[in-house]
Amino acid sequence: MSLRKLFVIITTLFVFGQTFAQSVSESQDFSKASVSIKFYNKNIYYPGAAEESPVFVHISIKNNGTETLRFKLADDRMFSIDFNAYTVKNSRLEQTVDLIERRTTNQTVYFREISLEQGEEYSFVENVKDYLNITESSIYYLELLFYPELYKSKYLSLKSNRLTLEILPSPKATASNFIPVKEKSVELLRPADIAPDKVVEQTIIARQKSLWDQYFLYMDLESLLKRNSNLNKKYISSSAEERERILSTFKADLMQTKIDTDIVAVPEKFQIERTTYSPTEGNVTVIEWFKYQNFSEKKRYTYKLRQREGVWQIYDYNVVNLGTE
Repeated sequence: MSLRKLFVIITTLFVFGQTFAQSVSESQDFSKASVSIKFYNKNIYYPGAAEESPVFVHISIKNNGTETLRFKLADDRMFSIDFNAYTVKNSRLEQTVDLIERRTTNQTVYFREISLEQGEEYSFVENVKDYLNITESSIYYLELLFYPELYKSKYLSLKSNRLTLEILPSPKATASNFIPVKEKSVELLRPADIAPDKVVEQTIIARQKSLWDQYFLYMDLESLLKRNSNLNKKYISSSAEERERILSTFKADLMQTKIDTDIVAVPEKFQIERTTYSPTEGNVTVIEWFKYQNFSEKKRYTYKLRQREGVWQIYDYNVVNLGTE
């Protein structure tokens, strides 16, 4: 084949590609459509598998124009959207193997056409970790690309707003060796003379944010350890040096949820129901909601506190399961 013929073929294909792209994009005006994302629930995100530590994002497509907006939405959302995440140094996270394999395998893509009138929007939820490999703790800038004519026509896309995604290190026993300091400062943490309900509130919030040093600030670890009869026997019969080691191990086990898992469970939200206390003893009852992948659970926690040298400490608790929702 001569170079002239090859040039003619390439030119023809290029013109055809441009004409085809233009005809598709002109068939529907997407300039009045917007795509927005937000986190589906307030949670603490860690590296790891999609099933064990998901990052759910709520996606909304809205028609801001006066004409009917029509677009295609694949049953397998991987043919309709892409997530992009960048580090502060602008390096981009890699896509998952599953995503790449699905898009490179010859298969029929089933979809439906969605129609939105003026002001209407369509929403769904996706797990970012199905699309991106998030293996390291860091701060990422997350955005979404939506393909209204499916991935095969990816030259036509709508970009969403950006979210700041903070991936925290997985809790480790070594974290118990850190000196407790206030978040975003170097001031040493000290327990304050605050009411029992405020003690519980701050402790739960610290648990939600995985701020372990703040979480243990108002905890009477020795009393909590003695709830376990086996540990209590060992603790009582040990030397002072050995007791410190047992307490340190107990603290590390709590952080890794190996023991007393109710006290370290992370609620999605909570509400203080009742507080009663005398000058030395107090009870704080809290309703806590836990959200899992397929269901939600509600529990009533009763925290028992006592005052020592002007500071309230949590020394015991009990839990009642109020059922699933």
